[in-house]
Amino acid sequence: MLNKNKNLIDIIIEKFKHPQVWGSFVALIIMIIISFAYFHPDVVQGRVLQQYDMMQGAAIGQEAKAFEEATGEKALWTNSVFSGMPTFQISPSYSSNSLFDWINSLYGAFLPAPANLLVMMMLGFFILLLAFGLKWWQALIGAIAYGFSSYFIILIGAGHIWKFITLAYIPPTIAGIVLCYRGRYLLGGAIAALFAMMQLSANHVQMTYYFAFVIVGFVVAYLITAIKEKKLKQWGIATGTLAVAAVLALAANSPSLYNTYEYSKETMRGNHSELTAKEDAKSTENKTDGLNRDYITQYSYGGAETFTLLIPDVKGGSSQQALSEADEAKNCSSEERYYLSQLPQYFGGAEGTSGPVYVGAIICALFLLGCIIVRGPIKWMLITLTILSILLALGRNFMWFTDLFIDYIPMYSKFRTVESILVIAQFTMPLLALLAVKQLFEEKEPWKKYKVAIFASFGVTLFICFLGIISPSIFGSFVGDAETSIKDQYPQIFIAAEQVRAAMVSSDALRSFMFIALTLGAILLYSKKKIPATLSVAIICVLVLGDLYTVGKRYLNHDSFHDKPLGAEFEQFAKTPIDEQILADTTSHYRVMNIPMFNHPAPSYHHKTIGGYHAAKLTRYQDLINRQLSTVQQYSYMPELRSDSINIPDDQQALAKELRQKYSILDMLNAKYIIGHKGELVKNEHALGNAWWVDNVIYANNADGEMNALDTINTATTAVADVKFKDIIGTATPKSAGDTISLTTYAPNRLTYHAKSQKGGVAVFSEIYFPWGWNVTIDDKPVEMARVNYVLRALNVPAGDHKIEMYFDPQSIHTTTTVASVAVILIYLALIAAVLLALKGKSEKEEKTTTKA
Repeated sequence: MLNKNKNLIDIIIEKFKHPQVWGSFVALIIMIIISFAYFHPDVVQGRVLQQYDMMQGAAIGQEAKAFEEATGEKALWTNSVFSGMPTFQISPSYSSNSLFDWINSLYGAFLPAPANLLVMMMLGFFILLLAFGLKWWQALIGAIAYGFSSYFIILIGAGHIWKFITLAYIPPTIAGIVLCYRGRYLLGGAIAALFAMMQLSANHVQMTYYFAFVIVGFVVAYLITAIKEKKLKQWGIATGTLAVAAVLALAANSPSLYNTYEYSKETMRGNHSELTAKEDAKSTENKTDGLNRDYITQYSYGGAETFTLLIPDVKGGSSQQALSEADEAKNCSSEERYYLSQLPQYFGGAEGTSGPVYVGAIICALFLLGCIIVRGPIKWMLITLTILSILLALGRNFMWFTDLFIDYIPMYSKFRTVESILVIAQFTMPLLALLAVKQLFEEKEPWKKYKVAIFASFGVTLFICFLGIISPSIFGSFVGDAETSIKDQYPQIFIAAEQVRAAMVSSDALRSFMFIALTLGAILLYSKKKIPATLSVAIICVLVLGDLYTVGKRYLNHDSFHDKPLGAEFEQFAKTPIDEQILADTTSHYRVMNIPMFNHPAPSYHHKTIGGYHAAKLTRYQDLINRQLSTVQQYSYMPELRSDSINIPDDQQALAKELRQKYSILDMLNAKYIIGHKGELVKNEHALGNAWWVDNVIYANNADGEMNALDTINTATTAVADVKFKDIIGTATPKSAGDTISLTTYAPNRLTYHAKSQKGGVAVFSEIYFPWGWNVTIDDKPVEMARVNYVLRALNVPAGDHKIEMYFDPQSIHTTTTVASVAVILIYLALIAAVLLALKGKSEKEEKTTTKA
């Protein structure tokens, strides 16, 4: 019951009179203004970012999207990429998600994209800092520092939106954890459950996995505090509450998590090929229980590149920006600028980058200050995690340490691009920096107590910047890892390049030096009692914003936007004359083999393709690409090879024979149209269609036998199957005259065929086999499906006329959706109860002792 003398409205009004409450709304308005300003005028002009990842998602998800728009039904399968695969990792959407999807709009302050994303990122960190007891005007600094960290700005530009949203919801999730360990059990648990639910719904497992290290760090740090203060009971209650919150958050996302987990077992991410590879010692050493070591460490930060945390252009910025566009190249001659246009601004690792991980010069200085003046287990945990993330981001450049995690830490080997683990440092550094701000500005005599610490932390960062100003080569060579051979062959290209790159490093070192010096000045003025704390904090806030805002504009600015909206008007999706010619064929459902764009997502927008792009393709299909389709990609298509009358030179006979066999793989995948290396269109008259009868089935004892058989069999008349499917397929009967099988209706997740045969037999379908979720009926009676030709489906069909239906409807979707709906409702009820208790003023007492970080 609420206080009898006050109604709910009166209590809410009274709460809003508290400075921390109305101040938080002021801070939110500031966040909205600067987010909107960053993307102005583009967001009001309707201009959009044509991000590569968004383009990829739009391309491979177009078939499912069009199907939903036409029918209102969600398709969990698509044929638009790699001849067919589930949409669990393309456009995951489940009915239970509608119970909380609205939170994304609310949390983004209903701003237009992408301004809403910046608000989300800042607001989450702001909530975390409030949970740590910072004043709203102090927390605003951290919110801006976290939200405008260059990596997050780059994520928006690249279209890694779900990764971004995951990272936006992690700080408020940890805020709930902090509140719980400070004695606000119900409120903390409810907040942790709510935001954990939201970040898990973004479905970026790698980011969630990385921050599991952070969460474990908090749990351990608070355990140490509890042991010291003899409050293990309170720690146990908080930990138990958070365990329940974690279960509810996981349950609320069980459709995505469970089906992703099951799907991963069939993909490159969770399953090695069943084929026996000829391995030397090096390849054996390269293998792990997940991805190969080379693949895991493909994007690794360089040792000196770590200084981008302090000085953004230590390694030159973005690979997508030509060196001739740098301000430092303006005074070069026209000839020099021509050479510079051939080189990127980035001169770090071989893989390239969209931009550096820059947390801010001021944040680096304040982080070092926090390392000195903040006390307690939380500090040591944040320092440890910062160092850990930096070392792991080095990847192949610190391989013995990386190997320890690959070999001994569960799931670490499932993820690639190890440099992205720097997201931990992007979290821990501003957090410890702001804990230092809190302690500094709450100290009555900061100059007397922290003088040495202030000069030490700011002195170190200023000294590093000074070295960068006078001797930029201290951070390494100005020739990138991928450019060494080019320099040896064309040294004249690098005559001006090294001078321009050195100037870039020196200029940015000076820039960081100035921001740190100005911040130090603001702190000294406050410490000497020349200006009040609020003014000093305001100055620091403006400096942090100015620092990160301007660096972010290097990588995401007005030039990043386009007038054409997303969707069909993506420039890359414009129909070509060849597209028009193919799409004019509406007589059947078929696939397209686009050889020059085999690994590109764009063709999937208009066609059902043999190729495409997705990081979690089926392992067996990747095997087919490696062993069969790669040969077709390697050599120019020669349609005359399919004709027996063509005269093949003796030295090309073996190649011609091999290519003929490889083209039969395209036949069984129903590649009716093939776009050659030079863009020529060839109609494949040998494509086998949607289904066909085979005269013979041969059985192999393992995957090697299956794949080897594809090197010799005629896929039009013979199929090969693993012996474990023998009881399902049986023995094929040679087809009779008049036997037919054809597709009568098509939808991505539902296929209907009419089969007619005198004796019955084995029918092969040009659809990709998937071991669960597909339901198959013959005349409405369930039957079991088999796998043939390594990747295709097959059925043993009785004699006569029959209707065959295949529909993709995994039972796990229905079960997990029910579980998720119940969990979401429980989270809402817990949050409502916690808010009412807080308003009542009888919520659990906050334990101030644990605020000592």
